[in-house]
Amino acid sequence: MESILEIKDGCVSSEQLLRSYAFARYLKIYKKEFLEDLEKKGEKHSQEAKQKMDLIANLTLRDILHILERDSNGAELERDRAIVRFLDGCYHHYRKKSFSRLVRMHNEVVTSSSESQNSIKTKISQKAENLSALIVSTRRKLLDKVGLGHGVSRSHDASPNVTAAEISGHYGNIPSSYAKLAHTNLTVTADIKTGVHYDTSVNKRAFPFYELDHNPLNLDIFEPEDWVAVPLSVGKWLIIAYIHKSRGCIEMEPGLLNLFPFYKIDQSFVNKKPDGIFFFGYPGAPKEDLGFYNDKENDLLIGMVPQYPEYGYFGYCKKPILTLHNVLAILKGDFPLHCGCNRYVVGFDYETAEPFISEIFIKADDMGKAEFHKGEDNVVRLKFFGTEIGAFACLDGFSEQAKMQLIGREIGYNASAGTNARQIVPVAEENEVSTGSDLDLLLYINNYDLKKPGETMVDTSMKVDTAMKHFHDGRRCAAGSTQTGRGGTEISYWANPFPLLKDNDGKILHEELYEKYTNTEEELVSIIEKLVSKGEMEIGVAYSMLMAGVYEGNTDDDVLSCEFKNREEIEQEGPTRLAESLIVSIKEFAIKKRNRLGNNPSEVDVTVAIIGDSRTGKSETSEKMEGILNMNIA
Repeated sequence: MESILEIKDGCVSSEQLLRSYAFARYLKIYKKEFLEDLEKKGEKHSQEAKQKMDLIANLTLRDILHILERDSNGAELERDRAIVRFLDGCYHHYRKKSFSRLVRMHNEVVTSSSESQNSIKTKISQKAENLSALIVSTRRKLLDKVGLGHGVSRSHDASPNVTAAEISGHYGNIPSSYAKLAHTNLTVTADIKTGVHYDTSVNKRAFPFYELDHNPLNLDIFEPEDWVAVPLSVGKWLIIAYIHKSRGCIEMEPGLLNLFPFYKIDQSFVNKKPDGIFFFGYPGAPKEDLGFYNDKENDLLIGMVPQYPEYGYFGYCKKPILTLHNVLAILKGDFPLHCGCNRYVVGFDYETAEPFISEIFIKADDMGKAEFHKGEDNVVRLKFFGTEIGAFACLDGFSEQAKMQLIGREIGYNASAGTNARQIVPVAEENEVSTGSDLDLLLYINNYDLKKPGETMVDTSMKVDTAMKHFHDGRRCAAGSTQTGRGGTEISYWANPFPLLKDNDGKILHEELYEKYTNTEEELVSIIEKLVSKGEMEIGVAYSMLMAGVYEGNTDDDVLSCEFKNREEIEQEGPTRLAESLIVSIKEFAIKKRNRLGNNPSEVDVTVAIIGDSRTGKSETSEKMEGILNMNIA
């Protein structure tokens, strides 16, 4: 089905539902697809198929309403049963294969102080539940009416994929040069149906998202009604994501809603100009428009993903939006970090003073940044801030127990793809992501070198300049989700902080951003050296071994010498060994931090950022730590 179903009707009874514009539109769409499918199966010449096609082609809403209004029998009853069987197929198609949005306007979020995003969120969730219950009860009424409802009742969720509260786009402070965008409503809070798994046209990224020398946004072909617009809070920036309503594009909306928080919408929102705007699935844009453009005149970053099957992957939403965040951060003098980052709360036993990890708070699953903050003692420290509240998790390296824990909250993509199946799941609280924490340990994650049992998996004994060579090289063993083949290695300066600043050959890309980034890095390194010398920070390398089993540089003898039974075992066991070493390192640092702070505090925070690109073991190591410490951080 190429179209999506937008539901704007308010129905409280089965009769109202069956008379609604939304049902009439969906019935028309399903009838067309049903009849086309019959013809494709080559059944159009059979008498049974002809009878079925005649019934469906001539079916009207009045025919369906008559079923509820009368008690039929004989031939009339058989015809009604045939109609209900067809409608039951329509019902299951709606649940499994369609994409539906229930939309309600709530301008009062910005016009009245009595309503807020949270209060509206409760209302729209109730709307979604009421519609689902009404659809299910209507189905049961139809089945019972024609004698097909015997036996046990089976509960189904028939809620829309997304139930959205929208405000007029004119409340957004869009620059006048882009005024046409204001005619698209803004989704300001939503209820999403989780446990849904979408298939996309591709399941990995193959094309880079680089800076463009031209503005890719052609507003002459922009149709406001054809887009969903979502104001997202990405770090400290307001980025409005525009998603085309066509199938193959709109499926990205629930994933984004599970990944980034909404920007806060209140009466002050009307004065907030967006920092960036992003378009996914722009019809009519050439392939050369894939990338971002800095409109310096309007102080606005523009991201563009044209509508082509080879771009139909959730990674072309996540990475470009994070690229806009990082470009903004670089231009403002902050330092983006492609990393996972957790804040560990370490307590101390009352009698023995032995440290123990009492809480783990996720600050970043994949991307964050360091800001420079001068304290009251005039010492500049690094504050870490995250970006996402969700994780775009690759299931390849997760244990079955971890996969079970994701069920019910996930938005899935390409579950049947075999490799690189992904799920977006909420993992962090918005206030944790947006609050800065002093950065204590900064580690580069090596995913391919083998380590023997007993060897430390966290090496912070090296000098700062030695550690920096690892960050500059950014080497990892690839999983095959990018252009590099599985088992080969690729390098990316600082693990590719989006946009890529250096290619594999060392060629500088995005020269203006690279210069700004390296200037900021000089300040960063200077601060790290001072903090390391004062004992306030540690820097080094962590070894996850996640891809060591497929790394082309490891022989079978190497695998056996490190006491692995086979290559497949390494993917699970490697992150476990790192998790155990990391727990030791965190506790050791906590003891030193407690002594440095004085007055024997009952607990201290230890914030650890692990730098690494995709499939280096960031999320997998966190999962293993959860299992070891028996904590639920998911």
